[in-house]
Amino acid sequence: MRTVTATAAAVTTTLLGAGAAAVAAGRYAADAALRPRPGAPLPGGPRLSVHSAGDGRIALTRSLASLRPGVYGLTAPGVHAVVGPVLPDAAHDPDTVVRRLLSVTHGSLDPGTRVTLTPQVHIGDPRTALGLDHADVDVPGELGALPAWFVPAARDTWVITVHGLGAGREHPMVVMPFLHRHRLPVLDLGYRGDLGAPEPPDGLGHLGESEWRDLDAAIRYALRYGARRVILHGWSTGATMALRAVERSALADRISGLVLDSPVLDWHTTLRALAAARRTPALVLPLAVRAAEGRAGLRADRLPPGADPGALKAPVLIFHGPDDTLAPWQPSQRLAAARPDLITLHTVREAGHGAMWNADPAGYEEALRRFLTPLM
Repeated sequence: MRTVTATAAAVTTTLLGAGAAAVAAGRYAADAALRPRPGAPLPGGPRLSVHSAGDGRIALTRSLASLRPGVYGLTAPGVHAVVGPVLPDAAHDPDTVVRRLLSVTHGSLDPGTRVTLTPQVHIGDPRTALGLDHADVDVPGELGALPAWFVPAARDTWVITVHGLGAGREHPMVVMPFLHRHRLPVLDLGYRGDLGAPEPPDGLGHLGESEWRDLDAAIRYALRYGARRVILHGWSTGATMALRAVERSALADRISGLVLDSPVLDWHTTLRALAAARRTPALVLPLAVRAAEGRAGLRADRLPPGADPGALKAPVLIFHGPDDTLAPWQPSQRLAAARPDLITLHTVREAGHGAMWNADPAGYEEALRRFLTPLM
């Protein structure tokens, strides 16, 4: 009997130890998923090798990523470049893809350099990257001053741009020339956790659930300094923040439109994808997701953004597509179907998360022009 009891105790101890280790691993993976580095590429993004570069062309490792249509940034430590469309008649090596090389912002694209394809095309600030005059401003937020770029223009409807996961204030610069041509002032916001902005109290990102209050502060700033109405243009979790502002802000009646690019509307799937991309073992992946939801306050009793389509009062334009593996587009489809009177869904294919403009700049800007024209 003593042998049986001792064996049972040993098994119990082993199981408890394994369970504790799994919980600890789950919490570690959860923290990793909720601590994105501002401006750093999202985890799990494909790394490509440069085979050759010159004469306006670059040969990259052949993959689904390097074959994506459109315009992208290429990044590596000390390197940034911009590539354009695939040149289908240029490739002679079945293992490479040849794209138009539009510019090398800094660094050198030597053969063998490992690069990441990113939606962030521009680096610097609106003046150095685009030649647009701007002011560096501080938006008073609940945690402290929030850095922002203000690009002035003639209209009294301002566009507030909000980046998302794996990006920083430089990402929304892809639409700044378009907005400037249409004389729309732009306030490009940095929020809690960004470089130069206050850290969140727990050091974690919350997929927009707390960050939306920084966007609310930006709306107040815009109205205080000359805007009569605002249009919110958000990518990824920035789009989630825009939806939360419409649902919760006391100034929601001053929001005349929403542009949502790759909105995160399904917390569970996005957290699972983030944890998996950080190589969380499949055994502890459910624990990691559960821990992340708990630590970020994304409880099951909270409705996700956009769950109540009736709360929407302003027109909405959604850019999303079926190739987004981080924020599935089915919730965007359902949201658009629930409010066809207010919501337009512009489907973009062969585009990764937050890269709807990149996949088809001309189509994106034409859809944006049609949407914004009656709101200006």
